[in-house]
Amino acid sequence: MKLAIRPFEADDREALIGLWHVCGLDRPPNDPNDDIDRKLAHDPEHLLVAVDRARNHSIVGSVMVGYEGRRGWVNLLAADPAYQGNGIGVALMERAEEILRELGCPKVNLQIRTSNVGVIDYYKALGYTVDDAISMGKRL
Repeated sequence: MKLAIRPFEADDREALIGLWHVCGLDRPPNDPNDDIDRKLAHDPEHLLVAVDRARNHSIVGSVMVGYEGRRGWVNLLAADPAYQGNGIGVALMERAEEILRELGCPKVNLQIRTSNVGVIDYYKALGYTVDDAISMGKRL
């Protein structure tokens, strides 16, 4: 596979939403169009897609990177199930971490749904550990 990682482009929307759907990342109450629009309004260069240059530049992965001045965040890491095991997720995480280092970020956070226990070992293999913290949220 000839993988390239680049910022999201307007023509990618349908394919990206399709990827998130097949990966189970588009669960309610989240609306993938809203997620894309909010990211594009804030820092569009940090919504990344991985494309297979050997297959007509089809989108095979994605990651959303954020930094608020204290902690970096990785959201919506996705690799097309048909391509998993080819290093897409690792390449996207490496690029996300590179971006955050360039921004001066001292620590990266990510959240995993409690129902998605299968990815915990994946992130541990990338050097992530479980923090002694409770993640809380509130819908606005």
